[in-house]
Amino acid sequence: MDAPSIPDDPRPTVLALHVAPERHAPVVAVAEVVAEAGAGLVGDRFHGSRHRHVSLQSATDLAAAAAELGRPVAPGGTRRNLTLSHGEVPTEPGARVRVGDVELEVVRLAAPCQLMEDSLGPGGRTALRRRGGSVLRVLHGGTIRLGDRVDLPVMLTP
Repeated sequence: MDAPSIPDDPRPTVLALHVAPERHAPVVAVAEVVAEAGAGLVGDRFHGSRHRHVSLQSATDLAAAAAELGRPVAPGGTRRNLTLSHGEVPTEPGARVRVGDVELEVVRLAAPCQLMEDSLGPGGRTALRRRGGSVLRVLHGGTIRLGDRVDLPVMLTP
């Protein structure tokens, strides 16, 4: 008799990491980034801000936006810092997310801005409405790397 198979870990992983050194500067893909508690991602335009430390999105939402647009939506095109391989991004303020050893807390929904039209083309901003992810603050710092496992809060549907 064959031994039962162990299912793959269903948790999402970090699919893409991006930082922008200054406002309106192009985002840069990185393999890892240091997240400082109370400050954000080292090398990113929002490092040192009060609450906007990290932006988080899911490849699931990017695929839905791409289907609506009729063209691909690359993770860097949205200017978000972290892209999950799959799953629903929590948007409820106070929800906790763990990325590797880094603990994050949702501050608010990340609404798509006018820059989405510039980076994704006409309709980009609309396609990302309700798919823009979340803005989080860093509670416990460390290094975030591509491939890190992500623990999301349990999402209850009403």
